[in-house]
Amino acid sequence: MNIFEIIKTRKSVRKYLDKPVEEEKLNQILEAAHLAPSASNRQEWRFVVVQDKDTREKLAVAAGSQTFVGEAPVVLVACAETDGKIMHCGLPCHPIDVAIALDHITLCAVELGLGTCWIGHFNPQEVKEILNIPDEIVVVELMPLGYPADPSAIQKKRLAMSQIIHHDKW
Repeated sequence: MNIFEIIKTRKSVRKYLDKPVEEEKLNQILEAAHLAPSASNRQEWRFVVVQDKDTREKLAVAAGSQTFVGEAPVVLVACAETDGKIMHCGLPCHPIDVAIALDHITLCAVELGLGTCWIGHFNPQEVKEILNIPDEIVVVELMPLGYPADPSAIQKKRLAMSQIIHHDKW
């Protein structure tokens, strides 16, 4: 599968098979995040890899009781160890850099036959308590990871290119 096919195939997976993710595949996915670019090569991302069933279920509750979060065999908790650096454009580095690393994860997962889902609906304080994450660490996103129960690709509804692309001027 080439990268464009991977991008077209990627979808948010909310139902997973009860099948563990092989350590080799998990390591490849984490290496994809490790190789992601970051502002000034700061690499502020940090990940907690949660495979324990009880802990995953607690995370699902912290994620607004989205049960599928706990049903995935792995939940990646994407965090940032940041000094709050703001880029010249006025945006903080860490949420953008963590998002880039997570996108590397989503695409690598598709290549390996796995699926993911971006979870922004969660209580960060509860997540910190469940995982003993220090106060100074920012929890940015949760990402369940596993084998999709329905691996078929779906056609995502997207705006027309003419609605999102401007040439030379707005």
